Amino acid sequence: MTWLVTGGAGFIGAHVVHALHEAGEQVVVLDDLSAGIPERISGLEDVPLVRGSVQASSLVAKLLREYEIEGVVHVAARKQPGESVEKPLLYYRENLGGLESVLRAMTDVGVDALVFSSSAAIYGNQDVDVLTEDLACHPENPYGETKLVSEWLVASTARATGLRYANLRYFNAAGSARPALADTGAFNLIPIVFSRLTEGKPPQIYGDDYPTPDGTTIRDYIHVADIASAHVAAARHLQDGREARLTLNVGTGRGSSTREIVETILDVSGYSDLAPEVLDRRPGDPAASIASADRIREVLGWSAAHDRRAIVAAAWEGWLHHHPEARRD
Repeated sequence: MTWLVTGGAGFIGAHVVHALHEAGEQVVVLDDLSAGIPERISGLEDVPLVRGSVQASSLVAKLLREYEIEGVVHVAARKQPGESVEKPLLYYRENLGGLESVLRAMTDVGVDALVFSSSAAIYGNQDVDVLTEDLACHPENPYGETKLVSEWLVASTARATGLRYANLRYFNAAGSARPALADTGAFNLIPIVFSRLTEGKPPQIYGDDYPTPDGTTIRDYIHVADIASAHVAAARHLQDGREARLTLNVGTGRGSSTREIVETILDVSGYSDLAPEVLDRRPGDPAASIASADRIREVLGWSAAHDRRAIVAAAWEGWLHHHPEARRD
């Protein structure tokens, strides 16, 4: 089966491309390269990379026809919650508008299988620590809102056209399957700590007075290679042509506290002399956010394969690939 992967030169998208390719699937990549890096997929000689925007529905339709594509993995999106608060119109245009464009092209051409990259950001603050797919969603920023409304749009399209889909709600993506595929940004806890260590500064912990075992917030960190393998499992589920309308968490079902992550980073990196600095809480940070991973295991037979140390070690090797000055011998 041939899959179009939008945003396939990005951090998560490139991992998905490699995983699909290794699973024997044919893949075509569409990426505007605003954040994607072509070198992430340059070793895959039989994977075409088309530079262009998902907003161009005619281009998407052209690719679907030209490459006889049977399914789409839609990863392309803006993904920084803080930026979305400052630029909500940009996020609605890029995330929701981009999806609408892809769905329009799929409907026009007759492609009826979609794996959609959603996010745990749609849940917002909840009164429970373990988040199930059946919870009412209350996103707290425009990024999360665009992902929730996108899920609604996918479901509405499915009711009208028979689209078969799997919405995958990622939790905290980290790590790297190989150093060259690593995340080059410093927007989440692990790369933020790496960046501070590289500058010789101690890591920072926001709040140590939460109602958790060590007082710091707890999150479900998942290796990006596991996220990629979840896409392969979802794609395979859609291949047989059965009706499928799935919404699934992609997480480990286990939580790691901020302090546990920071201490693991210090140990793995060799910067154990830089003790973490505790600051005040950040507004809106929930005490805990952990995926219920039961449904994806039951439906797709999938579960995460990497633990906390493996995630941090892989992320650090990826960081050193792009920042060799951070290495301590």
